[in-house]
Amino acid sequence: MAAHYHERVQRAQAEMARQDVDALVIGVGSDLIYFAGYPVHPSSRPTLLLIPKTGEAQLMVPVLEAPRVKTLGIPFALVAWSETDNPTEMAAHILRAGGAQHIAAGDELWARWLVRIQNYYPEAQWSNGGAIVRELRMRKDAAEIEAMTEASHRTDAAWQEYVGSVRFAGLTERHAIDLLVPILEKHGLVTHGGICASGPNSASPHHSTGERIIQTGDAVVFDFGGTYAHYHSDIARMVHVGEPSDEYRTVYDVVLRANMAAFDAVKPGVQCQNVDKAARDLITAAGYGEYFIHRVGHGLGLDIHEEPYLVSGNALTLEEGMTFSDEPGIYMPGKFGVRIEDACVCLATGGMKLNEAPRELLVVE
Repeated sequence: MAAHYHERVQRAQAEMARQDVDALVIGVGSDLIYFAGYPVHPSSRPTLLLIPKTGEAQLMVPVLEAPRVKTLGIPFALVAWSETDNPTEMAAHILRAGGAQHIAAGDELWARWLVRIQNYYPEAQWSNGGAIVRELRMRKDAAEIEAMTEASHRTDAAWQEYVGSVRFAGLTERHAIDLLVPILEKHGLVTHGGICASGPNSASPHHSTGERIIQTGDAVVFDFGGTYAHYHSDIARMVHVGEPSDEYRTVYDVVLRANMAAFDAVKPGVQCQNVDKAARDLITAAGYGEYFIHRVGHGLGLDIHEEPYLVSGNALTLEEGMTFSDEPGIYMPGKFGVRIEDACVCLATGGMKLNEAPRELLVVE
């Protein structure tokens, strides 16, 4: 894996040269995992990755973390600072000594560390490093796509096991999610819960899972996922408890067709907004346009939401290796909502769905 991280830093350096940036400062978060494979938790002790435009990157860590970092084989120079050191002053000194005049700060660098470094190096020019990192992370390499495919397949398997073993009527939404989480973990995923929205709550796309009891006649949305090798899956599937109404069947069919319309629009060179438009036009033509109240998709990878965003007004064109959700929905206030979501990747030949759990209407007792 060391070669992956060297290659990613080199790509960042090429982008820095293109944008005339002398150094990039990365804080704790998914950017640090991307560049160094280091999933450290945020704390009161800063961990910083300093990437110069040329030369070797340096990873600054608290001295108590250094033994663990060494076992990970991170392929960059290690700078361990002690409890009596001033790490932000040290970072400013390294940047100044390297001749960095234009410095970019990664999006996940805490403001408290950024401001302190700036105070020790006030003569430098600072800019947003997100413009550099975003260009790299949007386009997944083969190893990243492999991890995301595995995460999605494990999520599919967990869902199939879950719906085959749970009786939903009488459960609270919270209990229903609590039964799903250990099945996801059994399939090797790290998870932090998800959304279960039942009955009229399903008309709220980001409903806070609560104590409502699932009843016969309810539509139930499950939006969930997990991580595998740090990469996310993200899926939405539904069950209907008891026989659904004709209206629900109609809406479900429209959303399912919209999901496929968006997917069919995926290919290199297509603008992100046109993938959204493919689903939105179908839903609007069916008479439900006002009830589709969010974008059709978001980028997916080390973060659950990242670039690219498939939304009206985004003229960014899809490229091979971009990964994102496909999740049209219709939300009928006071009645029910329907959302069907898959993770997808753009290949040279078009789109590929990473999720293959059945999308057809599932009616349960």
